[in-house]
Amino acid sequence: MIRRRAWKIQSEKREKNPLKGKKIWAMDPYLWHKIAAISGVAALGLGTYGSHGFKPKNPTYKEVWQTASLYHLVHTAALVASPIAKRPHIFGGLLTAGIVAFSGTCYTVAYLEDRKYSKLAPLGGSAFIAAWGSLLF
Repeated sequence: MIRRRAWKIQSEKREKNPLKGKKIWAMDPYLWHKIAAISGVAALGLGTYGSHGFKPKNPTYKEVWQTASLYHLVHTAALVASPIAKRPHIFGGLLTAGIVAFSGTCYTVAYLEDRKYSKLAPLGGSAFIAAWGSLLF
């Protein structure tokens, strides 16, 4: 009984929520559908260019482009499902960061045919791993 009473006194001393009644800007989870649509258009366009228009001097860069295109498209498809995730903004944000960092780096390396631009790719891969891991929690 004493504990219950002490808890009641503490709860009365607490300040009221300063944000209660105020409008808070929250991002709509379905915004990830729009981001997925833009990413999908880019993935298909870059994949088509890689298949039909990209002619590197060194054929290994064609494989790098194909890898970038594959990861871009697969993770864009996953991005469509982000609104139904428990934490859609974390999942969608990490996938988007992974697409930009990993696939973007691979596209750059392949297009410029220079591996010195590949430093960001491991961070993109880590973002992909973190995104899929975020579904566990």
